[in-house]
Amino acid sequence: MSKVQGGMKCVKYLLFVFNFIFWLSGLLVLAVGLWLRFDPETVELLTGDGAPDTFFIAVYILLGAGALMMIVGFFGCFGAVRESQCLLASFFACLVIIFGAEIAAGVFGFINKEQIVEEVQKFYSSSIADVTNANGTAIALIYHKTLNCCGGSTSDASTTLCADAPEETEDCLTAITDFFNEKLHIIGYIGIGVAGVMILGMIFSMVLCCAIRNNREVI
Repeated sequence: MSKVQGGMKCVKYLLFVFNFIFWLSGLLVLAVGLWLRFDPETVELLTGDGAPDTFFIAVYILLGAGALMMIVGFFGCFGAVRESQCLLASFFACLVIIFGAEIAAGVFGFINKEQIVEEVQKFYSSSIADVTNANGTAIALIYHKTLNCCGGSTSDASTTLCADAPEETEDCLTAITDFFNEKLHIIGYIGIGVAGVMILGMIFSMVLCCAIRNNREVI
């Protein structure tokens, strides 16, 4: 027999629907994280000796959050159907932990946003600095092809490699900034969306948990 009646029964089913949406959100976050990690353009730009890995740290945080959201969403659905006070309380605690992790990831991304871009720009500049370095030249050419850019450095190598480039070609330092800002904005928007969804989940789970407890005290 159901432990909650009336309006609380509505909250119960709303929480179940929310958890299903939360599980789907976790799947979406995981999919976006995998796309950012294995996106051919990103992998090409950040491959090579000395390539910065700060961007991938943010992606790994996103992947971990997505996987955890799917697990928590599943147990949240189960707790709502069974009307288990213990499971709902655990679900609330997990949401608080994930919410804190999202805030930490957001702060990390905001603080290191410029650092990530600067590290990639330095990596490109160091690769193009010496035209006699075949590996560095190859990396620079990958950036030119992937970002459809050329130059941005004052070195002789930059002038040599970009001699045949059209005048309207964007410089690579600007292209790098635009490319990674776009990727980081995606991570930021997902984090904000997930945080909003989790706040609703915490409210629903706490209301239902209190209703179950009050119902037991009346009985």
